[in-house]
Amino acid sequence: MRLHGAPSLYWLTEPPEWRDRLRALRAQIAGVHDPAIAWREAMALAKAPLDFQRTVALDQALQFGLGPDAVRAPSGDRHAVRLAILSTSTTGRLGAAIRVACLRRGLACTLYEPDYGQGLQELNDPQSGLYRFAPTAVLFATDARTAIGGLAPVAQADEAHSERQAFVARLTRAWRRARDAWSCQVIQQTCLPLFPSLLGENEHLLAASPAHFIAQLNADLRLAAGEAGVDILGVDAHAAQDGMAVWHDAALWFGAKQEISATAAPLYGDLVARVVAARRGLSAKGLVLDLDNTIWGGVVGDDGVAGLVLGPGSAAGEAYLSLQAYAKALAARGVVLAVCSKNDEAVARSAFAQHPEMLLRLDDIAWFAANWQDKATNLRAIAKGLNLGLDSLVFVDDNPAERDLVRRELPMVSTPELPEDPALVPQCLADAGYFEAVTVTEEDRARSGLYRSNAVRAELEAQATDLESYLADLQMRLSWAPFDPINLPRIVQLINKTNQFNLTARRMTQAQVADLIAAPDVLTLQFRLRDRFGDNGIIAVVIAHAVADAAPPASYRIDTWLMSCRVLGRGVESATLNVVAAQALVRGAGRLIGVYRPTERNGMVAEHYAKLGFKPCEAPDLTEEGGFVGALDLDDFTPRPTPIAIDQMASP
Repeated sequence: MRLHGAPSLYWLTEPPEWRDRLRALRAQIAGVHDPAIAWREAMALAKAPLDFQRTVALDQALQFGLGPDAVRAPSGDRHAVRLAILSTSTTGRLGAAIRVACLRRGLACTLYEPDYGQGLQELNDPQSGLYRFAPTAVLFATDARTAIGGLAPVAQADEAHSERQAFVARLTRAWRRARDAWSCQVIQQTCLPLFPSLLGENEHLLAASPAHFIAQLNADLRLAAGEAGVDILGVDAHAAQDGMAVWHDAALWFGAKQEISATAAPLYGDLVARVVAARRGLSAKGLVLDLDNTIWGGVVGDDGVAGLVLGPGSAAGEAYLSLQAYAKALAARGVVLAVCSKNDEAVARSAFAQHPEMLLRLDDIAWFAANWQDKATNLRAIAKGLNLGLDSLVFVDDNPAERDLVRRELPMVSTPELPEDPALVPQCLADAGYFEAVTVTEEDRARSGLYRSNAVRAELEAQATDLESYLADLQMRLSWAPFDPINLPRIVQLINKTNQFNLTARRMTQAQVADLIAAPDVLTLQFRLRDRFGDNGIIAVVIAHAVADAAPPASYRIDTWLMSCRVLGRGVESATLNVVAAQALVRGAGRLIGVYRPTERNGMVAEHYAKLGFKPCEAPDLTEEGGFVGALDLDDFTPRPTPIAIDQMASP
């Protein structure tokens, strides 16, 4: 395990007969086969705790033994990644680890690596191979020795500060150039802290010592990246945790200019893939916790609330408390918490209400499933109740048999292999990177409360005699506004994370969305929903582009319409259409064109436009297999009846 030595993917589990399955995959690909089946099997093999050798073996099977269509990723732009690595060191041996780690997350990754030392030159040359590649993500990886440059260790503090400023300024210009060229995700790798100290414990007294310079430079990079919307790949933090000896081999550097060792390559690839996936909304959203011997010691049904091992007074009690503290902190930043336990529900709830040392309380839990059904069944119910995909859940259970059952029945649920010592579980979850995030919005901080309110709404709906009275009783108010800089991070987050109620699943960077704010031919709308239980935050986004018709009036084509699944079933779609139609009319539009582009996750909205009165129309350049293009004549449009009050948001 990584907690006790070299970095490894110790939270993953070993599939049975891994090598036999790899040989079978090779044989299958060589013959007649279904590319989608091959993709699923390759993903399953990638979800093993692979070392460098097995990572390369799997990658070679996918890269060299196969034709371009031998393994097919699911449909949708978010699954295709074109990653350019602009590095000052040799990265060729890292490519396999990055591709396999992306595969582990359902991403098909193609890499572009310029010749050694030519990354920035290609970035500055519009005729280069880099521009022909047109990356969707660019990773800047400057090695520590290049970052130091010619700075003398005895240089004065102001000279060291100026060198750091100049280095960060050069990178900032490079970030901007990449963004301007491709509107892509930009990732900045920190520098490995590989230099030995010159002063010892008081290294900070020598401002230009290589060790201190790199530490300060990494801090500067994080600050600049945060301001520029650039994602950080923090290899320095991981090297500090694992030890430099397992991340960097000096002999390998001097012999081949390779900064990251082969030993650390699988973890390095996983770090890259989780940041790429997070930007595409593919991080987990919910943490599902078992109870007995997971968040407390003992069995509440047998030992009673007073007999549970929890809190100060014992090492084990404090260890269980540390997991509760970690879960509560995750909830505070936007992760949804649920309980999945084989227990009598009343007895299980009593521990939350009565034990004086419980950090987690019932108000922290968005969905509480304590019964005697199998846990796979309960996880399905939790996902449905929370309107989350099963692949958005992380399930934590101390019992290996329960974990094995869930992995077999629900392989899409992330079920980590936990350390036996409960004190190590929080670090295991952190190391696994399930909840990797590249933004934190106010809606994230309020998410747990929103899901708890949804549970109350569900109870109200169950008690209502009819749907119409239920919706009226919610006292909903939908507020709308054009996109604005204040809410831009949340808008971008919704665009990149919403999968089910998303008509086209188009993904956009923050820079791309920001460009729409002032675009005269683009209608942008954000929607916030409030009801008598509270504020749901920004829950829907619509983007429509003007289309020059042969004769006026113009049409507006809805390229993006998405909505948070938290508010499904409340008639928000009709209220949203009323606003979109009204604003299109203000702009002189005569009709709306709605486009549905099918993905593997958005089948629930296949009939969305038809239900709203859009009539099929011919648009061969827009229609995809199984998709829909429809038109709504605004001259004859009558606002749809809705129990939702509508108003415009105040300007920020």
